[in-house]
Amino acid sequence: MTVKQTLHIKSLEVVESQIATILNVIKGIQEALLSETKSSAGDKHETGRAMLQLEREKAGNQLANTENLKHVLYKIDASSHSKIIGLGSVVFTSQNHYFIAISIGKLTTETNNFYAISPTTPIGKLLMGKTEGDIIVFNNQKIEIDQVL
Repeated sequence: MTVKQTLHIKSLEVVESQIATILNVIKGIQEALLSETKSSAGDKHETGRAMLQLEREKAGNQLANTENLKHVLYKIDASSHSKIIGLGSVVFTSQNHYFIAISIGKLTTETNNFYAISPTTPIGKLLMGKTEGDIIVFNNQKIEIDQVL
């Protein structure tokens, strides 16, 4: 398995885990809404239900955003190879290594640490369209692109 395929699988696993967590939160909220019984303090009951509804809406938005990340990952062909940095590229630089996909933070392989970043992040924008040997300036530091997979 290539480095790109490993990073792609690890990214999918992170997103699937996030989706499962959000679904559990939604399930818990649903159960809490169903188990709410009207007490003599009607206003307190309605306030509690309203708060649960807001939480459910927030969790629903998180689920939609995470599903969108999953769709971005499905657009990546982990078996493809291009020397020009784009979505799905694995980039080795003089400072860090990047997987251009979605912003989920640090991913570790057997040999290296990579930062999974979105093409829309500040450094992602600088890297997009570049090739091996190019130099970018990020935070007043020159970073050389050593290898693109």
